[in-house]
Amino acid sequence: MLATLITQPEPLLVLALLLVAGAVSGALARRVGLPSVTGQILAGICIGPVFHVFSHETVSGFAPVIDFALGLMAVAVGSYLQLARLKSAWRRLWILMAAEALITPALVFAGVMLFPDVRWETALILATIAVSTAPATILSIVKETRSKGVFVKTLVAAVALNNIACIALFEFAHTAALRAADPNTVASTLTLILAPLEELFYAVMLGGGIGVLLVVATRHIVRTDRVTTLSLMTILLTAGLADQLGISSLLACLVLGVVLANLTPDKEEIGHSVFENFETAIFAVFFTLAGMELDFAYLAGGGALAAVVFALRGAGKLIAARFAMGMASTTERVRQNLGLALLPQAGLAVGLMLLVTEDDRFPEPMRAVILATVLAVVTLNEIVGPICTRIALARSGDLGADRARLIDFIHEEHIITDMQAETVEEALGQLADVLVSANDLQADRNEILASAMEREGRGSTCLGDGLAVPQADLEEGDSIVGALGISSEGLQFDTPDGMPVHCMVLIATPPSQRDHRLEVMAAFARAILSDRGIELQLYHAHTAAHAYEILHHEESEDFNHFLED
Repeated sequence: MLATLITQPEPLLVLALLLVAGAVSGALARRVGLPSVTGQILAGICIGPVFHVFSHETVSGFAPVIDFALGLMAVAVGSYLQLARLKSAWRRLWILMAAEALITPALVFAGVMLFPDVRWETALILATIAVSTAPATILSIVKETRSKGVFVKTLVAAVALNNIACIALFEFAHTAALRAADPNTVASTLTLILAPLEELFYAVMLGGGIGVLLVVATRHIVRTDRVTTLSLMTILLTAGLADQLGISSLLACLVLGVVLANLTPDKEEIGHSVFENFETAIFAVFFTLAGMELDFAYLAGGGALAAVVFALRGAGKLIAARFAMGMASTTERVRQNLGLALLPQAGLAVGLMLLVTEDDRFPEPMRAVILATVLAVVTLNEIVGPICTRIALARSGDLGADRARLIDFIHEEHIITDMQAETVEEALGQLADVLVSANDLQADRNEILASAMEREGRGSTCLGDGLAVPQADLEEGDSIVGALGISSEGLQFDTPDGMPVHCMVLIATPPSQRDHRLEVMAAFARAILSDRGIELQLYHAHTAAHAYEILHHEESEDFNHFLED
């Protein structure tokens, strides 16, 4: 084997071979319809646990690479928590976070406690770790499959909130278990409550503080090389300081991503985005190394306990997502598939496990059970999870949708349902408010309203059958923006055909896009006037997510076609 031929392999040679193995295995996996992540993990398993090409010491030498990749991906996941963009999704996200924090650990805890030899402290720690989801795996699959839509927005934001909840629950469980396992530990009930809050506070202070410093430092910098250097320094500093201070580096980097996304929503050239051209290579090395760290010996060591945790964790994810999305009245596609997409589990679970297994204050039998169980469950979830996530993306309709479409400027946050207005001006005012706030426009809302009303004064923009497409001019900008309002009862305006308005789409265009808006208006006309089914669905959509799905699913390609096609 190669490890015996090269007793002390050069790190650059090892890195090159890992990159080749990851790239080739990822490409082969895609050829057979699997996520590239699955192929890379399997390649890592072959290199490591199966054929032992490299020694464990060689692999452990790449720990900084793994830490940087995790930090980079955590920043990317955190960037999905853009408050303005998620305004319409917060209700379902908070319900999902609460459901996952209750249902998944409760099922796992109850199942583990059926084993008479397992202590309640062990069950509690395994239950809280079960909440975690692998952000790197999910983000990689989303990017690889070019997925986009309400489902993806919910999924990635849910992963971020899910891991925040997991870390908070683990801090509670860890402190409680430590107090029970070590009689010399002084931990009051107040400490049990404050431990998770303390972890979150320090992560927010570290990630948030460094994020603000990066925003200030790059405010007047336009050179790409300097922005890239500062971004690299920021991610390394956040992850490194977090590890040094005993704070969750994943949580700190998540906060960093959230801060950058909300303080500089239009400045995508800082943070994780500067590594976009290298993401494929980083993912390939990361997941190949992740596969090398897996060990099938733990599948036998974990035994029946690992099988129970694996099954109940999966059931908890499915039930919690189904329940939460039902409570939030999301579309059936999101409701049926979200839990399936949340099954991958990796880095965070292993990191939390090590906090227990490397702590001598816990008894050795307890540490051995947690080590074997968590590693066995992670091994199973890393092999099965990516496949499930890809299936969920395909079933949701978001797979391959991250391509420019004709009316791509209408997102969930740009849609109002149950719209009510007595006059056309009042309706246009509501849409102008949404258009300015959701698109973060510098344009004045009153100027947009005045432009739309001036156009309306030259003739009704109602196209018939309850559809109105008013237009406004923007003085500057590069692309069309818009807002859509829906009224199932109908707005009683004076229209050419005498019918109430059920759907009003305000389109605002800069000078360079004035000709393009005629094509957009024609697309909405084709959607409503030529397809009675879409008309009825859109006019009676009860949520913005449902309306977005109607306009963007595969059946809408006749009018909302992909521009590259």
